[in-house]
Amino acid sequence: MSIEFILNGKAVRSESSASTRLLDVLREEFVLTGSKEGCGEGECGACAVLVDGELINSCLVPIAQLVGAKVQSIEGAAADSSLVRAFARCGATQCGICTPGMMLAAQALLEKNAAPSLADIQWALSGNLCRCTGYGRIYEAVAEAAQEMAG
Repeated sequence: MSIEFILNGKAVRSESSASTRLLDVLREEFVLTGSKEGCGEGECGACAVLVDGELINSCLVPIAQLVGAKVQSIEGAAADSSLVRAFARCGATQCGICTPGMMLAAQALLEKNAAPSLADIQWALSGNLCRCTGYGRIYEAVAEAAQEMAG
């Protein structure tokens, strides 16, 4: 079965089985390894991507559900974005397993709410587990990115 969608701004076609998980298609067919398999159950957020602007866990979504959708993985995020700079400045990364999902969750938040409160940030990132840094530096990075983006 041929499934066409937009991946990081480019029209692509997957020849994978309709039931193949988006995570596997990204990692194996398109060699985009930023999304990680943490739990395989949609609990950790390590595989998070944006589909039509909404944060989803790619380990739970069969590729057949993406016909015509716009998918953004971490590789499609701007390498020199406010979020990337803020994460680096604040020391918000350690092992890197959760970082792509955290950044995409933060991006989704900031696209909807340019001036989030700490509670907004905590809620938006609540589906992403970090086992290394604790969350303080990550929350700080998202708040700092929001301020930088605001000018």
